[in-house]
Amino acid sequence: MTKQTLRILAGLFFVLLLQTGCAMHRSGQDDKTPAISAKELVKSTKSWNGESLPAYPQGQPEITIMRISIPAGAKLHTHSHPVINAGVLVGGQLTVLTTDGQTLHLKAGDPIVEVVNTMHHGVNDGDGPAEIIVFYAGTPGAPITVVGQQ
Repeated sequence: MTKQTLRILAGLFFVLLLQTGCAMHRSGQDDKTPAISAKELVKSTKSWNGESLPAYPQGQPEITIMRISIPAGAKLHTHSHPVINAGVLVGGQLTVLTTDGQTLHLKAGDPIVEVVNTMHHGVNDGDGPAEIIVFYAGTPGAPITVVGQQ
């Protein structure tokens, strides 16, 4: 694993810790302060459909972190991602479908290592909004999402 990859992963881990509200234990505090906890949600060299992840692009890395809210009953446009990305569904439920018929059902708390260069879309078939935080590992000026035909 390259230093660049380790830096990216460390940054993503830090943001996830902040997002979930993990407590920071400082020296000098009493024993009533909650301990720090860390739970690995996913570690993979493959996307959710079993395809191997591609190599990172050469050049200056650029991390994009997005919080996406999908209303109940909404369907995203069919799209693909030319870069590696991963996320955590922090609320609601979401179904991801590839154009070749593969399906993934997510519920709140589930991680996802997204498909790369594969047309797909998401559907919120729940009663409330689906909230997902997604981390994209790209390069400056290159798209992280390419919308296809719906």
